[in-house]
Amino acid sequence: QVQLVESGGGLVQAGGSLTLSCAASGVIFRGNTMGWYRQAPEKGRALVAQITSGGNTIYADSVKGRFAVSRDNAKNMVYLQMNSLKPEDTAAYFCNRVGWNNNYWGQGTQVTVSS
Repeated sequence: QVQLVESGGGLVQAGGSLTLSCAASGVIFRGNTMGWYRQAPEKGRALVAQITSGGNTIYADSVKGRFAVSRDNAKNMVYLQMNSLKPEDTAAYFCNRVGWNNNYWGQGTQVTVSS
């Protein structure tokens, strides 16, 4: 069964922190580079952080130094620790494989950062 379930979003003041979680089915998760994407209103979906199955990470310049992606390969889970949040981080956040033409997406989790 294909499944992606994101959680952990919410409303936070600028400078605050949130940790997002993503539960993925094995067919999506196992052996694949996983990423966190975000989509702000009236904007396209953008990849902000990714992690290989071996734990190597890459970040978009906009979040580098503030966000940290991790994964638990035993649990098929991906996490995004977000610190020093800014209003421009406001978006719906999704996880999924990186480098695939992904037709299936989860419902995402909304992050709203107030100034």
